[in-house]
Amino acid sequence: MISVILNVYKRNSNLERQINALIGQTVQIEYEDIHVWYNHIGLNQHLPQSRNIKTYVCSWNTKFHGRFLISLLVKTPFVAVLDDDIIPGNKWFENCLNSINNVNGILGGSGVILKAKAYRPNLKIGWNGVHSPNNEKVDLVGQTWFFRQEWAKYLWYEEPLTWNNGEDIMFSYLAQKHGGISSFVPPHPEQDKELWSNVPERDCGYGTDENASFLNASEHFHIRDGICQRYIDMGWKTVNNIK
Repeated sequence: MISVILNVYKRNSNLERQINALIGQTVQIEYEDIHVWYNHIGLNQHLPQSRNIKTYVCSWNTKFHGRFLISLLVKTPFVAVLDDDIIPGNKWFENCLNSINNVNGILGGSGVILKAKAYRPNLKIGWNGVHSPNNEKVDLVGQTWFFRQEWAKYLWYEEPLTWNNGEDIMFSYLAQKHGGISSFVPPHPEQDKELWSNVPERDCGYGTDENASFLNASEHFHIRDGICQRYIDMGWKTVNNIK
């Protein structure tokens, strides 16, 4: 039912923890439906050798977009993509399936509502922002994505403004532009973290370690500001109707 795409770049030690979290979901995930994209590594790196997990080894750095290519190939109705620092609660996919039947949009664990004609300032909703018990419409989602496989094509309808950042912004924008599909964050209630897209007590702080992209790239937020500005100029319909 769900194909799951994991990305390994500099946090190879987190892979086993992620796989265990997937197998522990209340919605059954088959090993054969787990896909691991090894980004910019050599063949001497540790790869899962059993359990029918599919692996893809790329010898060059495709940064943020490459892993999404796998979503074009899978045959399951739904696709989930996880950043390498994410450990979902064991009811996260159950949460997503319930939500997508209600809102029929791209779902994510960290949602952003833009407040101006730029990425900053913004309001974050999800595991690292407002913990809402409801499905919340946002402008873009990231860190974890859950979507219908037939929507995977929208990310490739237009060339990115940059390959160095912004795949999350681009996916939400293009899905809205070409498919009329909005983005949402499923419920992240305070009282039940098993529904969350990421459980902070389990992720070992990887999201803020020395490999975090927003810490290592001095232009990270400047680039994201520019992407949002350009897409709004091109007609992106934001939650706050920013012009």
